[in-house]
Amino acid sequence: MKPNVLVLCGPTASGKTALAVALAQRFQGEVVSADSMQVYRGMDIGTAKPTPEEMGGVPHHMIDVANPEENYSVARYVEQAVPIVDGLLARGRLPIIAGGTGLYIDNLIAGRQFAPFPGQDGLRRQLQQRFQQEGTAPLLAQLAQVDPESAARLHPNDTKRIIRALEVYLATGRTISQHNRDTQSLPCRYRPLTIALNFRERPALWARIDRRVDEMMARGLEGEVRRLLASGISPQCTAMQAIGYKEIAGAIREGRDVEEGAQEVKLRSRQYAKRQLSWFRRNRDAHWFLWEADPDFSSALAFSTELILDSGLQ
Repeated sequence: MKPNVLVLCGPTASGKTALAVALAQRFQGEVVSADSMQVYRGMDIGTAKPTPEEMGGVPHHMIDVANPEENYSVARYVEQAVPIVDGLLARGRLPIIAGGTGLYIDNLIAGRQFAPFPGQDGLRRQLQQRFQQEGTAPLLAQLAQVDPESAARLHPNDTKRIIRALEVYLATGRTISQHNRDTQSLPCRYRPLTIALNFRERPALWARIDRRVDEMMARGLEGEVRRLLASGISPQCTAMQAIGYKEIAGAIREGRDVEEGAQEVKLRSRQYAKRQLSWFRRNRDAHWFLWEADPDFSSALAFSTELILDSGLQ
């Protein structure tokens, strides 16, 4: 029997944190964050990282596990999160995997391994130097010879993944495409009960996103971005490409009013919410709870409790 876990997902600003805490308090659980940006230290306001008060005494894992200048990945997330989930299960605690990064959630549930090969920093540096000298086209052409499937799938400007695919092949002799097929054919590591949150009417979600961005600005998002930039973190690094940071940093750099940046954050957040919903709707086993204009957490808690008890999760 696969061990049971609870997954709580949904678009940004859909109330995942509050419901996850309430369920953890009721069912002796702990929260495992599945947010690709809350992993970074010092990026608190713009990622809507839960405050100690919002955590309500519930342990939260996979938050503040990387520095902003690091190039974090789904592979590293799974590597770090699986032992945490297994540890919670061993202690009789309910793992509540909560977040909006569908890629992280799906790969954690699968317990998927990613193209393991001996660390070869020299090889990666060589490929990066080639990119600096020659551009992406020669690397993509080489990839097309050894792994045409990946070459056809990747965008010509996706330098990071092109280098990764070449690195895996040159280090192991196997394509990343073949490795992914092999791992995806394996059974999942966990059996999830998935609860997905959204608003019944889209304008209600848009309004909640706008309010959240306004709250971020009031709490000092501009100052947080300025501190990160002043610490020497490159605006081009992965962490600073996060919604909220990229737009505010751009406004600061270009001498524009940061309020313009805040309006861009609202727009990008709504676009991101659409992509999140498209991802989560692919899961036919998800149980959707739809808020009205204002979230009713007592109703959501009752809905979730019934599902958890009926599923045998507790």
